[in-house]
Amino acid sequence: MTAPRIGLIGLGVISRFYLAALERDPDTELTAVCDPDAARLASAPPHARRYRDHRELLRDADVDAVVVNVPNDLHHSVCRDALTAGRAVCVEKPLATELSEAQHLVRLSRTHGVPLFTSFHRRYNAEVDALLERLPPGVPIASLTVRYDEMIEEHAGADRWYLDPDRCGGGCVADNGPNAFDLVRLFIGDTRVTAATVDRDARGTDRRASIRLAAATGAVARVELDWSYPGERKTVEVRLADGTVDSADMLAGHTAFKGSLWHEYVGVLRDFTAQLAQPSRRSRTSRPGDPVPGAHAPDGLAALELVAATYAQEHEGGPHQPGPREGAVRS
Repeated sequence: MTAPRIGLIGLGVISRFYLAALERDPDTELTAVCDPDAARLASAPPHARRYRDHRELLRDADVDAVVVNVPNDLHHSVCRDALTAGRAVCVEKPLATELSEAQHLVRLSRTHGVPLFTSFHRRYNAEVDALLERLPPGVPIASLTVRYDEMIEEHAGADRWYLDPDRCGGGCVADNGPNAFDLVRLFIGDTRVTAATVDRDARGTDRRASIRLAAATGAVARVELDWSYPGERKTVEVRLADGTVDSADMLAGHTAFKGSLWHEYVGVLRDFTAQLAQPSRRSRTSRPGDPVPGAHAPDGLAALELVAATYAQEHEGGPHQPGPREGAVRS
C-alpha cells in the first residue's frame, strides 16, 4: 500500500500534535489542510495545499483520508461530507454532540465502506499502557477510578468555543467525558451508568461531574471530571479483586503543558493509518448497508452513549439546573 494521503481539517489548538505526528511518520503524507482562518492557514506546512472550506478540500484535494479537528458542533457535518465522499475519517472526540448524529455517521461509514475512527488519545498514553501491562492475568478488576481534572480556560487557548455549551455539546461531561469513559472501557469493557452528579455554572455549563458505572463482569468504576481544577490531574487507579491497588499518572514525566499529547497522538495516527491498510473497503458484491470490517466506530459511539446516559442520570445526583444544551447527546 502506498503512503496514505491525509488532509487535516481544522487547525485549532490540537492540530499541532497531529502535524507533529504526521511529520514523524514516513508512511503518511500530509497533502492538504483546511481552516477558515487565514492566519492559521498561513502557518501550515508549506507543502500542503490550503483550503478555506472542507467541501472544497474533499472535492479538489487528492486525499485518501481526513483528520477532523474542528469544534465539536461541526463534527457531524464535516464527517458526514467526508464519509459521503468516500474518505476515511479520524475525528477528535466526541464523535458528535448528538447521539443521533453519531449513529448517522456510523451508518454512513458502513454504507460507503470507509473507516470512521474516533481519536481517544489517552488510550495511547505510555503510563496507561504500562499499567495495563502490569496487571496480573487472571486477577479480575474490582473497581476503577478515572480522574480528569483541569482548568478549561487554560486548555482551550484560542479555541474559545470550548466554553460555549452550544458549540461544545455541554461541558466537562460532553468534552472530557468521552476520553475518561473510553479508559473505563479499555480496562473493564462495556459499562452502564448507574448514577451521576453534575454541577453547572450560571451559564448552564457542567463544570464538575461524578459518574458511577458498572460492568457486566461485576467491576465498578468512578469517573471524576472537573473543569475548574487549579492545575491538571489525569489519573487511573485500579483495585484488583485480591486487594492490590495500582495506578497510572498520565502526566508523569511530562513537565510541559500538554506535554503528554505529543506521544499520544503518534499512537492515534499509527492506529488510524493501520486501519486504512485493512480490507475495509466494500467489495463489488457487497450491498449498501452490509457491515464492512473496520468501517465502524463502536468506541466513539459507545463513549457518546455514556455521555448521554450521564446527562439522563443527572437529576438523581441532586437538584437539576437545565442548561442551554439540554437536548444535547440525547436520543
